[in-house]
Amino acid sequence: MRLKNKIAIVTGAGSGFGEGIAKRFAEEGCKIVVNDINVNGGERVAGEINAAGGKAAFFKADVSKDVDWKAMLKFALESFSGLNIVVNNAGTTHRNQPLLNVTEDQFDRVYAVNVKSLFHSARNIVPHFRQKGGGAFITVASTAGVRPRPGLVWYNSSKGAAIVASRSMAVELAPDKIRVNVVNPVAGDTPLLAEFMGGDTPELRAKFVATIPLGRFSKPLDIANACLYLASDEAEFITGACIEVDGGRCV
Repeated sequence: MRLKNKIAIVTGAGSGFGEGIAKRFAEEGCKIVVNDINVNGGERVAGEINAAGGKAAFFKADVSKDVDWKAMLKFALESFSGLNIVVNNAGTTHRNQPLLNVTEDQFDRVYAVNVKSLFHSARNIVPHFRQKGGGAFITVASTAGVRPRPGLVWYNSSKGAAIVASRSMAVELAPDKIRVNVVNPVAGDTPLLAEFMGGDTPELRAKFVATIPLGRFSKPLDIANACLYLASDEAEFITGACIEVDGGRCV
């Protein structure tokens, strides 16, 4: 049990990568705060974890809001009496389209969820981690922040910002024994795939898969296993790392 006696918040855990991360962590003994703005998805995932013998509780929160982070930390401490790990997985995108077609509201939402959420996460969680003598943050960013795709300019830039912010945090927080690492997935067969591709057709799927040397989209379990390693004590000397879980796309 690689995460026995650990407690984690996993944001955006009502579907996709977040669901995979929450369930994989629970299999390894971690107690999970399942966060999402989608109540049905979040409650389903928490219920499935509990039904499988794990321990999870759902908390609805918008990760772009400071007040919601305060409430989520309080919920974790009241529900499980602690917090060791935060997986900043929640993310959003604008549809694949020319950069000038993206509205200001769409831009603001992308940056609020993908970047500002890290600001609120740090402001609320770092003091707790410092008090308890350490902790681990994992940012689920994207290969788009390393090797951008056309049509996703503002999404790409938000993920690049998330990567740099996370690595900067790693340097500053290392003396506090707070580790901060990044996992960069390639596109996965998740609810956001159609937005990334600008539609969902066999032709668009084939075009995207052709850019991935191992020849498939990522799966939630691929991302979950990378996050599991970074959250575990096996990675106690790793901080500021970026792991591309991308089938070789960024090589």
